[in-house]
Order: sequence, then structure tokens, then C-alpha cells
Amino acid sequence: MATTTCLRCHQTRDSVPFKPFQNDLGQRILDGICNVCWGEWLKLQQQLINHYGLNVRDQRAKEFLYGELEKHLFTSAPRS
Repeated sequence: MATTTCLRCHQTRDSVPFKPFQNDLGQRILDGICNVCWGEWLKLQQQLINHYGLNVRDQRAKEFLYGELEKHLFTSAPRS
């Protein structure tokens, strides 16, 4: 499996194994986010959907989740 130095956690780890979206955001995730941080996002996404009762078919819900994804993955986590 390919590795990447993650833009979020700054560690060199396994890359996300596939492009999660067929757009520029998907390519940014594939190129710069590790599989660990991607997994953390998937858990957080599910929590947000459940907490706010989001209908993922609703455009406003999608926009909210994309915004949260950007904040979670592309705002650096504190270095440990």
C-alpha cells in the first residue's frame, strides 16, 4: 500500500486506499490524507449525521458535511 505524509497528523502512514469522491476534493484526500485520519473522519461523520438527524440526500446536509470534512481533514491536528 502507498504511504503519504498526512496533511492533518503530519505522520507518514498508509494512504487512503481509494479516491473517495470523483472530484478535486477526492484527489486532495487521496494525495494528502492518511487512512487513520480518514477513518477518524468517517466516525465523526456518522456522529454528525446521527446527532443532527441529517438526511444525506438533502443538499444543505451535504454542504454541512463537506464543510466539516474540510475542517477536520485540512486543519492540522496538534503535533504530539
